[in-house]
Amino acid sequence: VQLQASGGGLVQPGGSLRLSCAASGSIDRIPMIGWYRQPPGKQRELVALISNLGSTTYVDSVKGRFTISRDNAKNVVFLQMRALKSEDTAVYYCNSVSPNYAWGRGTLVTVSS
Repeated sequence: VQLQASGGGLVQPGGSLRLSCAASGSIDRIPMIGWYRQPPGKQRELVALISNLGSTTYVDSVKGRFTISRDNAKNVVFLQMRALKSEDTAVYYCNSVSPNYAWGRGTLVTVSS
């Protein structure tokens, strides 16, 4: 299964954006799917994950602002981002958490006025 992120773009601070992660096959067999991000010049980090039972976990920096969800019937995982800050600027990726599959291209989110 390949997972490809999309939906990035330029947004002003305080704005919202929803990212989508489309899978080439069924995601209901993937125990945990995560959204990762890699800010310019920094390492990639896991910011949110969702289990196949719907339980979610977030890194502290996005808690209360980001919401991860999955639609197993449509094989899609979403990341709703609100109250965006400049430090959220990054290339966002989705992937199986453990193990990681091959990384897709990612989608760039730029938060700037």
